[in-house]
Amino acid sequence: MDNAAPLQECIREVYRSPPKINSSIQVKGWVSGVRSSKNVAFVDLVDGTTQKDIKCVIRPPSLLPEGVKPGVSLSVDGIWSEGKGKQQYELQLNKYKFKDAKIDVIGGVEDLYPLLKKKHTEQFLRTIPEYRWRQPNAAAILRFRSNVEKSMVDFFDYYSFTKTHPPVTTSSDCEGAGEMFKIDAASDNPKDANFFGKEAYLTVSTQLHLEVLCEALSRVWTITPCFRAERSDTNRHLSEFWMLEAEMAFVNNVRQLTDFSELMIKYVVRKLMLDEDDMRSNLLATATKEEAEAMKKRWQMLIQQDKWATITYTQAIHVLREAHENGKADFKYKPTWGESLKSEHEKWLAGKYFKNPVFVTDYPLDQKAFYMKVNEPVGYLEKLPPTVACYDMLVPDIGELIGGSVREENYEKLNSEIRRRKMNTQSLEWYLAQRKNGTIPHGGFGMGFERLLQYLTCKDNIKDVIAFPRTVNNCLC
Repeated sequence: MDNAAPLQECIREVYRSPPKINSSIQVKGWVSGVRSSKNVAFVDLVDGTTQKDIKCVIRPPSLLPEGVKPGVSLSVDGIWSEGKGKQQYELQLNKYKFKDAKIDVIGGVEDLYPLLKKKHTEQFLRTIPEYRWRQPNAAAILRFRSNVEKSMVDFFDYYSFTKTHPPVTTSSDCEGAGEMFKIDAASDNPKDANFFGKEAYLTVSTQLHLEVLCEALSRVWTITPCFRAERSDTNRHLSEFWMLEAEMAFVNNVRQLTDFSELMIKYVVRKLMLDEDDMRSNLLATATKEEAEAMKKRWQMLIQQDKWATITYTQAIHVLREAHENGKADFKYKPTWGESLKSEHEKWLAGKYFKNPVFVTDYPLDQKAFYMKVNEPVGYLEKLPPTVACYDMLVPDIGELIGGSVREENYEKLNSEIRRRKMNTQSLEWYLAQRKNGTIPHGGFGMGFERLLQYLTCKDNIKDVIAFPRTVNNCLC
C-alpha cells in the first residue's frame, strides 16, 4: 500500500511499525491516565485503534496544560524513546532536550464527565451510550467484533462463498412466528399507509432471499441486522441484532451443515488462540484475571475435541427424561417428545452431559419452519410424528448458538406444507417459484452474531457486545 497515506499514523500503526529511536513524532488521542510530581508528569494516551497506550513522560511538568484529565483529547509532540519501565517504548517530552516538545488540548471535559473514575459497572455504562465505549474493556469488545467479522470473511472466502446483501425490508415472515416490526411511513398522508404497495416488515431472517441468491451463486453468506418484536428482556435477547447466515447449493444431508458449522467456529477460535490481529491480547489486556482465565478455558474447550457430538432430538429427549426421572437434573419443565427444548434443557445437555458443544438434529416437523425438508421415517421413528432435517448447535452456559436445516426443494411438497399450515401462499409465490425452474437440494444456517461474541468473551449480558442495544422499552439514543 502507498506509504503516502492521507491520514496521520494512529497508535496501532505506530506500534505496528515503530519509529526510529530518538525520532520526533506527533500522536493524537485521549487521556486514559495522568500523574504528576514535582519534576515529572506522566500521561497515558489512547486512541481506540489498539488496546495499547503510549506513555508520555513530560519534563518539566509545567509543559502539561491545565485541565488535563481522563477523557481530554490531546495532540502531543515528542521524541520516540526506549521505555524505562515495563513498556517497550515511551514518548519523551523534555523541553531541555527537544525545544519543539509540546502538548495541545484539542477538547476538554466537563467536571461532571461520567468516566473520570476508572472502573464502572457494565450496567451503569449501558445508561450512558454516548460515552460507554470509551472505557478500555468496552472498546476491546468493539475491536473484537471487527476481528471476528474479518475472520468470517476470510473463512467464507476460502470456501468460495460470495458475500451478499439481502434486504432488511420484507413482505414475508421467514420464521412464521409473527414477531415482526411493521414498517409505516412517518406521514399523515393516508396514501403512505402502505408505502411499498402492501404491508412490509423489518426482517427476522434473510434466509428466504439468500436461497434465491444461492440458486444463482451456489454458496452465499451475509451478516445483516435482523429484528424481532419479542417482548423478552433477558440477558441473551435483543430486539435488533446481527445475524450471520449462509446458504449452500447441492447440500442434501444435515451432517454436511453441522460439520461446516463446527469448522467455522473452530476457525475463528484458532485465530483467536494464535492472537492474529491481536484478537487474544486485545481481550485479555483489558480483562480482570478471573475474566481472562474464564475466556481462555472456554476457548480451549471449543477446540480440544476433534469432533463435537451429534444426537437426534428423540435421543436428546430420552437422555433428558432419564436424567430428570433419576434425579440427576432438576428441570422446571419435564422433557416431553413433541415439545420444544427449553433453555434449561439445552444448557444441561451441552454443559453437564456432553460438557462441550453438541448438535441436536431431526426435530419434530410441527416445531419447525415450513421450509425444512421432512425426513423419511426409519426404524422406531416410523411410530412417531414426522421429523425434519434440521439442527441446533448448543453450547454450554448459553444453549442454542446456531440453527439450520436442509430446505425442501420439491415444489409440490413445499406447496403442500404451506397449505397445511394455512399460510398466505400469495406472499410466498416468489419463493415457491424457485422450485419450478432448476431446483436443487440446498441448505443453510443462521447464527446470532452477538451470541457468538457473548460466548467467546464470557459476558453475562448480550447487551454488552453490541454498540447500541435495542430491547423492549429500551432505545436510549
